[in-house]
Amino acid sequence: MKIDELIGRAVARLGGAHMFGVVGSGNFRATNAALDAGVPFTGSRHEMGAACMADAFAQTTGRLSVVTVHQGCGLSNALTGIGEAAKSRTPVLVLAGDTPGGEYESNFWIDQDNVVAGMGAVPERIHSPASALRDIVRAVTTAVAGRRTVVFSMPLDFQRADATPEQIAELERLAPPAAPPAPVAAPVSVAQIAERLRTAKRPVFVGGRGAADAAPQIRRLADLAGALLTTTAVGRGLFAEDPWHLDVMGGFSTDGAAELIGDADVIVAFGAALNRWTTRDGSFIRNPYVIQVDDTAAAFGFHFPVDLEVLGDSALTAAAVADLLESEGPRAGYRSEETAVRVSESRHWSDQPFEDRSEPVDANDPDSGRIDPRALTNAIDAMVPMERVVVPDGGNFNAYPAMLLRVPDNDGYVIPLAFQSIGLALASAIGTSIAQPDRVTIAGVGDGGFMMSLAEVDTAVRMKLPLIVLVYNDHAYGAEVHHFEEETERLETVVFPETDIAAIGRGFGCEAITVRRLEDLAPLQAWLDGPRDRPFLIDAKIADFPSWVLAHSFATHE
Repeated sequence: MKIDELIGRAVARLGGAHMFGVVGSGNFRATNAALDAGVPFTGSRHEMGAACMADAFAQTTGRLSVVTVHQGCGLSNALTGIGEAAKSRTPVLVLAGDTPGGEYESNFWIDQDNVVAGMGAVPERIHSPASALRDIVRAVTTAVAGRRTVVFSMPLDFQRADATPEQIAELERLAPPAAPPAPVAAPVSVAQIAERLRTAKRPVFVGGRGAADAAPQIRRLADLAGALLTTTAVGRGLFAEDPWHLDVMGGFSTDGAAELIGDADVIVAFGAALNRWTTRDGSFIRNPYVIQVDDTAAAFGFHFPVDLEVLGDSALTAAAVADLLESEGPRAGYRSEETAVRVSESRHWSDQPFEDRSEPVDANDPDSGRIDPRALTNAIDAMVPMERVVVPDGGNFNAYPAMLLRVPDNDGYVIPLAFQSIGLALASAIGTSIAQPDRVTIAGVGDGGFMMSLAEVDTAVRMKLPLIVLVYNDHAYGAEVHHFEEETERLETVVFPETDIAAIGRGFGCEAITVRRLEDLAPLQAWLDGPRDRPFLIDAKIADFPSWVLAHSFATHE
């Protein structure tokens, strides 16, 4: 057995759940060894797509996903997706070939460790054939136990060395690394939270990615404290079944939800970073007393200072505080009949009134007509079963799929915008669809982001995924258009000719339609009622105006 086969088999033994990648000579044997050992493989059309698929798969399943790429250019192609995963602290293992020697030895050579570290991922590597098994165990343990994205470089000369009998024997004893024990908050901190909630009149709890497994405990505490519930964008859906939840806090909030959150006198953040998007540049947390509960000390005050920092697991901490308060019975807190009505009316953007800005179709011009993206998204939300996954891309349109499409739970929402890059949602949606094939996945993308990533439409077709690709087509980089239109008429760098994206979709093998009015959506229902064995692409010609989220962004970040 060679070292490359040893590494591939070790990845399987250590819990690799799914591989995504583009295979070249530098990762061919290790990939096949992992595949032979039982790790499923999905071949992407581009390495960045593979990294986004793995990131979304791991976020959705909580299991270790694997990216496999060629050395040098294969790794560099994947870097944006690796950066997205690293910023999200997603447990992803990247297997990358590596060129021995230096830049004079091969055109493939780059300083992989420094490149990877610069993206925020953890560089690991095979240091020698003798240490190869220890090296891959260390890399996987770092990814799983440390919730980090790890790039494991495999020099070609080391890959072709012979594994020792001792390494082969040790391989059979490998098992997936255990997650570290959840940190328990100090009793004094638990008591401080309880005391603050005893006197709170308008408490609000916000759950982030770090509270993904803590929703029942947080809801129990909220019932006792009389708190309203909300989430960060990445935590969306955590409290979807609770009648007191306000959906997402921050730039995505409805006006009514923003008013309720803005009037809080105590905010308790569970596993939430409280960044500028969640807090509307800190405006939501300037007046209330803010408690931040997190299992990572580096998270405290990273974006804005807070009043009380509590190091502890979200579920354990919420349960401990609830145990202190339970004997006192539930408090009314923020929960009144009047507040209940306001919460119900403010929860969903799909319930908010708006002036339809659709442009009617001219009977004499088949290429005329533009649909209001809000009307479009609300109609699709009503048509698609709630067993769904929503994956929005970035851009002026972002708020429409991100918030008008409702979600059933946190597993039904992945928002690949930690790096603020456009063009990641299509591949991310493929990752979530592979992870949850029983749900319909909706990728909400702009025409700019779609054109960046359209090669992965082939992957979705090849995998026969139940995927809706909803393209908000204004034939431009809309955010830039609306950002600079008051400054200049020179917008030709961000505006493009009309593109028949539906025809592109059909060329790949999708079922595809062009939508200029709501009636054009009728074929979607037939697809939903059918086997859903190929993607459904919607080329929506949308009316062009700035979204409310873009308006918030411009107001505070000029």
